[in-house]
Amino acid sequence: MLPPITDPAVIEGYLGDASNTRGHAEALYRPRTAEEVAEVLAAAQARAVPVTVTARRTSTTGASVPDGGWLLSMERLDAVLDLEHAQGGVLLGEYQAQVERQGRLFPPDPTSRQECSLGAAIACNASGARSFKYGPTRPWVQAVQVVLPTGELLHADRASPVPAAWPVPRWAEPGVKTAAGYYPADNLLDLMIGQEGTLGVLTAAHLRLAPLPAGVLSLIAFFPDLERTLSFVDRARDGAGRRGRPGRPGALSPCAIEYYDHHALDLVRARVPDVPPQAHAALFIEVEHEGEAPLEPWWEALVEGQALVDATIVAEDEAGRARLHAVRHAVPAGVNEQVVRNGMPKVGTDFAVPDAALAEIMAAYDAVDMDKVCFGHIGDNHLHLNLLPTTAAELARAREIYRELALHAVALGGTVSAEHGIGKLKRGLLAEMVGPQVLSGFRALKQAVDPAWILGRGNVVAGP
Repeated sequence: MLPPITDPAVIEGYLGDASNTRGHAEALYRPRTAEEVAEVLAAAQARAVPVTVTARRTSTTGASVPDGGWLLSMERLDAVLDLEHAQGGVLLGEYQAQVERQGRLFPPDPTSRQECSLGAAIACNASGARSFKYGPTRPWVQAVQVVLPTGELLHADRASPVPAAWPVPRWAEPGVKTAAGYYPADNLLDLMIGQEGTLGVLTAAHLRLAPLPAGVLSLIAFFPDLERTLSFVDRARDGAGRRGRPGRPGALSPCAIEYYDHHALDLVRARVPDVPPQAHAALFIEVEHEGEAPLEPWWEALVEGQALVDATIVAEDEAGRARLHAVRHAVPAGVNEQVVRNGMPKVGTDFAVPDAALAEIMAAYDAVDMDKVCFGHIGDNHLHLNLLPTTAAELARAREIYRELALHAVALGGTVSAEHGIGKLKRGLLAEMVGPQVLSGFRALKQAVDPAWILGRGNVVAGP
């Protein structure tokens, strides 16, 4: 079997992730083949040793943070095998760049795509700005190679049945963009997508690609108030085909609509001069096109929507893209700088709600009496409210507010996790979202697939 790494100095670099939590482990394995992954898992199952899968450690939910046992790093299974096939440890952005050089597109675009692995994106059913048009990762995966917690190596596609002994819970996911809980799958592939490294280790994938658009028109539009911002969002997404709904011919058809509140714009003003003083909110919009950029219909819509049209930033060339990038980058950079100054971690939401509930959840976000910044994927009603506490007491209150907002989102028909998954940090919220009967079904499935509960122990559902 692959020899373990036990040097504490080496293991130390693998004990945390983007959630800012830390764990501990007794050994680290860095396999180069799926067969070596299978050997490690078979040995762990025989000894009932917990195994935590890690790769690039971009999880914000503590999913890759070990609570003892062994760490299994996928970083060395990082080959792009051909245009549609890649190993699980390859950087998602690196794979996408190779695909795009050949005129194709792999649409899932999580913010961390330049740092996260392909296997992790599949394991979390990751998404991003383009999910407004293209959906999350799930529809873009045609098959995976997966190692079960018992060490069995399998190929899974949508013709692969779920083993009869596995009791897949039949439950109704909320009708929104979601990455919470085990998918009510009727095939083995869909069960393995979004299971967060608890039912299997994804070692390679066969992916579905789209044509690369000839061009992308990007713009940032500013609005004097939230009411006109939301009205424009409704108009902009009305014509877009999304989640299986066809768009209206001739209507506006964005592939991404992102939102920035007035707190976010304050961060931008500190860095770039492009934000008008009367702007209360902004939308970043991307539009794919095959010929001339469709700027005219968007300009007309912005005029009719009473946007601050003269301040609109349009990116059709390098100069425009540079200005637009400066505006977008200023928001997360400003948030991170504020976190450092505060000396306290931020508390950020990852909830999504139905279209009809967008205004209500945004009003709840706006009512929070704490330093905050709100931005994100408004096309999918999926916004990241970043609470910025400055004291330990405020941090405790921020966590209370976070839970209250999560339950509010669920009451509106939404999800406690739209794209980041559950990991270890959101197990309690998942339990409240799905209820005891569905949660019991999740645990029964985990027990059937992983008899010793070795894999991803503590993620999604609590241990045995």
